[in-house]
Amino acid sequence: MTGGSRLRLGLIVVTILVVQLALLDGVSVYHAHPDALVLVAAAGGLVAGPHRGAMVGFVAGLASDLFLATPFGLSALAFTLVGFGVGMTRASLILPTWWLTPATGALASAAGVVIYALLGATVGQSQMLGGRLGLVVGVVAVANALLAPLVVPMMRWAIGSGMTGERSMGSPTGSSSRAAALSSSAGRLAPGTIRGRR
Repeated sequence: MTGGSRLRLGLIVVTILVVQLALLDGVSVYHAHPDALVLVAAAGGLVAGPHRGAMVGFVAGLASDLFLATPFGLSALAFTLVGFGVGMTRASLILPTWWLTPATGALASAAGVVIYALLGATVGQSQMLGGRLGLVVGVVAVANALLAPLVVPMMRWAIGSGMTGERSMGSPTGSSSRAAALSSSAGRLAPGTIRGRR
């Protein structure tokens, strides 16, 4: 990743963080809030593959952790796994379609919320696995499905494709080849509900 890419990635993470804190934390469905930072991790994996996706997830997770009252590093670990996981599965996506970006945003965000809750439970935050988890998963998944068509192009601008000779996924004209992918490479729970802001 070049210096310009790092700068653009930082700009994207800070922008999404500000949108999260100023706007999305005010949107509530039965006290569950959207979480756009887990979508940043998913977009990184979708656009640039597992290694860059993991890096983007780590950065987005650290930014999120700065404003949460849960153990520091929990979001960073969960989002790293989301970015890496989406990047690994992108190689199996044969032909991207218009619905790939929102579907990936929703599924990856839902997985991110569940991973976050499971990791939280392992470090003594057992309330994260409570009855509200399904609601939070649903709210984050739906919100991020709607936001994904905006965030994925931003991520494409920031870091580009991580695979040589291959168009980035998530674009309507992009294509993916499993062989090319193999040869070239050898969400968050709602603030104030399950995990509260500091």
